[in-house]
Amino acid sequence: MLCAVGAEGNTLEISLVALTFLRVKVANPARPEMSKECDLLVDSGAVYSVVPEEMLSDLGIEPTSEQEFTLANGEIIKKPVGNAYFEYKGKIRAAPVVFGEKDIFLLGATTIEALGMILDPIRRELKPLPMVLM
Repeated sequence: MLCAVGAEGNTLEISLVALTFLRVKVANPARPEMSKECDLLVDSGAVYSVVPEEMLSDLGIEPTSEQEFTLANGEIIKKPVGNAYFEYKGKIRAAPVVFGEKDIFLLGATTIEALGMILDPIRRELKPLPMVLM
């Protein structure tokens, strides 16, 4: 947090928020050659990844169901959900994807974990997730 003292002696607090974007390839699981690279905002608070509906349609990815989601303001909405391949640093995994609005690209927790990664909150980067089988 940065603090600045104004002319009248008032303190102004400014919070800096670090945003992490990753270049990820999104592909159709039925036709993996149909893919597109995009920059996704890492949102570990989101369960599912979100990609614009138009892009998913262009890749031939179809919704398999609808899901209710609660927005930050408490509003509940329904969105179509399908499945996609996500590729990051040579690792490819399948995960659910929400058909989102134009220009909304989010990498959610389910996809991050499917890729065997975890978000380092200090460095704001993905690190390998220790994998345990029991």
